[in-house]
Formats: sequence, C-alpha cells, structure tokens
Amino acid sequence: MSIPTRATLGVVAAAITGAVLFGAAPSALADPPPPPAPGCSAADFEQLKGVVSTATADYFFTHPDANAFFSTLKGQPRDQVKKQVDDYFAANPQTKSELDGIRQPIRDMKARCS
Repeated sequence: MSIPTRATLGVVAAAITGAVLFGAAPSALADPPPPPAPGCSAADFEQLKGVVSTATADYFFTHPDANAFFSTLKGQPRDQVKKQVDDYFAANPQTKSELDGIRQPIRDMKARCS
C-alpha cells in the first residue's frame, strides 16, 4: 500500500470517527430528564420513610408483644423470617392491620410517583 493511499485511509477513518462522535454528541447533550413530580423527590421519599420509621417505633414501644416478636427475627434467614411474620400476622390480624396502616403512606407515594 502506498503512502498516499495510507494517508487517504487515515483521513477517511478520522472523518468517520469524527462523524460518529459528533453525531452522538447531540443525543448526549439532550435536555435533562424532567424533575420529579411535586412531592416525589428523593428528599420527600426519605422524609416519609423517617416519619414511617418513627411511627413504627412508637407502635412497637406501645405494643410490647409485637416489639418482642419482631426483635427475635434479627439475624435469621430471610425465608424463615417471612414465614414467621406471615404466621404472626395470621394469628394477630389487628397488629397486621395497624402496621399496614402505618406503612400505607409509603405505598401511596410509590404508586403516585412511579
């Protein structure tokens, strides 16, 4: 291959590379995604989780049997914990209902913001 042919191929390759890079640039510089809906930011979600955590702690402090049960679950395998919690809630439907009510705002926010 002669030097002029190599030079021509180099120029063509550089032109193609440049076209690919600059062709991709507009998509990389596209408008940023829209901001989250009002009340759906990461800060809103973290704040709500804090409120729910505090309400859950208050519930456990005022319901010693539920607190004692959930305290025994630490360190157990996840599948065993799920079965024990399901069994506990089956035997204590009011506790399940009350804890579901405490956690409902998180489910509502996830549904509204997703």
